Amino acid sequence: MSEAPLFLVADVGGTNTRVALARGRVVEPGTIRRYRNREFANLAPLLRRYREEQGGPTPLGACVAVAGPVGDGRAELTNLDWSIDTTRLLQATDAQSGAILNDLQAQGHALGHLDDASVDVIVPGPTVAPNATRLVIGVGTGFNAAPVHVTAKGRIVPPSEAGHANLPIRTEAELRLCNFVSTAHGFPAVEDVLSGRGLQQVYRWLASEAGSEDEFLAAEIMARIDSDARAEAAVRQFVRILGTVSGNLSLIHLPLGGVFLVGGVARAMAPHLNPMGFAHAFKDKGRFAGFMGNFPVSLITDDFAALTGCAAHLTELSE
Repeated sequence: MSEAPLFLVADVGGTNTRVALARGRVVEPGTIRRYRNREFANLAPLLRRYREEQGGPTPLGACVAVAGPVGDGRAELTNLDWSIDTTRLLQATDAQSGAILNDLQAQGHALGHLDDASVDVIVPGPTVAPNATRLVIGVGTGFNAAPVHVTAKGRIVPPSEAGHANLPIRTEAELRLCNFVSTAHGFPAVEDVLSGRGLQQVYRWLASEAGSEDEFLAAEIMARIDSDARAEAAVRQFVRILGTVSGNLSLIHLPLGGVFLVGGVARAMAPHLNPMGFAHAFKDKGRFAGFMGNFPVSLITDDFAALTGCAAHLTELSE
């Protein structure tokens, strides 16, 4: 058998960018490098730095997953003043072909190509058909979600900016939370709560309700769960809203192939999802509560899944 094609793949977040080489759908672990975005003016010079440092043969294709909207071969990062288009991607990598994906699109392309050990079941469900629609929900620096459709012409993962939809309101307390987070931008978006900075907002809201101005970073809040009742309450509120939003998205997309949580904040929340009511909030849809049992929910623990998704996408394009 001939050797699988060589690809350059990158996962561009709001703070760091991971770059690697892949042979077909398989990312080569020894080639993964992490760069701090603040050290570069844009993505193109970062990719050129990687090519200089990594050396080796020129990749046949290049694909980047970007935390921001993508359209017409161009991407704008949501939480960073960067942009990239296919032309600059090819110039920076010397590749013959290129692709730019939203980071959730890349996660969707990774499904089915990850080690089973990196997929933890959160809410069990029925056995799923291999080609059934799936849904990826990303919770990290921001929030987003994307459906995954397998068709006769290949896998389709349409781009989305679900994190900028209105935050759902179920209780008077959640209405007060919405009013609190809307003061920054005049609009209470899902991402204003379901993200790293969102957890900080929830804690600040709870503190303000108690007449306090205390605030902590998200990592500090997670570390204080056992010693700070307000931190525990903030995480519990976060988990319940995550369950509600995930359930809403499931009713919209009908992911009979499963729901997959991804992202650093989702992984940090993993031990607290079931104890703090994620499954109950997910299924709390009135007469459709039983129907929600058709959607198993899992957590992707592989931090490099987006790189695998980029490689899988390029492989499918080349076949």
